[in-house]
Amino acid sequence: MKEPLKRIADAFHRYNTEHMASQAFGLREDIVYDALVIAPSYTPYKLCMDRTCKVTTLKEGAYIAGYLVQREGMNIAWIKIGSSAGNLIDHMALCTELSFKRMIFIGAAGGLKESFQVGDVCTPSYSISGSYADSYLMKDSIQESMLFTRVVPDMKYVDKAIEIGRKRGYTLRKASVFCTPSIALEYIHLDEISSFDTDLIEMETSSFYLMTDLFELPGIALLVVSDNSASGAALVGRTEEQQQQYIHGKTVVLPDMILSLAAE
Repeated sequence: MKEPLKRIADAFHRYNTEHMASQAFGLREDIVYDALVIAPSYTPYKLCMDRTCKVTTLKEGAYIAGYLVQREGMNIAWIKIGSSAGNLIDHMALCTELSFKRMIFIGAAGGLKESFQVGDVCTPSYSISGSYADSYLMKDSIQESMLFTRVVPDMKYVDKAIEIGRKRGYTLRKASVFCTPSIALEYIHLDEISSFDTDLIEMETSSFYLMTDLFELPGIALLVVSDNSASGAALVGRTEEQQQQYIHGKTVVLPDMILSLAAE
């Protein structure tokens, strides 16, 4: 863990109680988890992981929850959080109290180019920070800005994850991502967002990769394409074929990749 993240955790604890990850998610500090899954809105049950794993609900709140996913000796900690960069940063900061070997972000993304189909599973080649929350995380002064900074993941680990997927029979597509702070407002700014020439749009991956760097642990973001504004594939109102492709990406590819990555 890098010194800036230690300072963030220390300052957080100075004004709050200890053991916040336990209180928020029910996760234990005496276990070294094989992976920490961070998922806006997705639960292990929504991905049908209870079909092949033992899934224990540890804690459920109004919009966050904690789960333990177990299979063949593996222990995977899972936190469901709200959407947005701020939510991700806040709840990953709580997890500085825990021990885990790697981090896996899973979520949905909208396509900005017609070549991306609903149900495709992608991983960022880079993410453009469109949220001011990243400035709070990375800058010494909140008067400084890192808006529209390009955040690049550890590409060696990305390539390793893609190879793991290939061996499992999946094609994980590298894709550039624009991180928006608002879903409703992205549409009115779509022409301007499109000028960044990214392949996908979602909300959290720039913050996730900034946090993985601060944790000094391997991390990978897996995104299933849920809609595409360029091709007219709607988020609400998919065709039956699109819905089946999305379900396959969400309930087949994502769970298998999580388990395969955690087993490494």
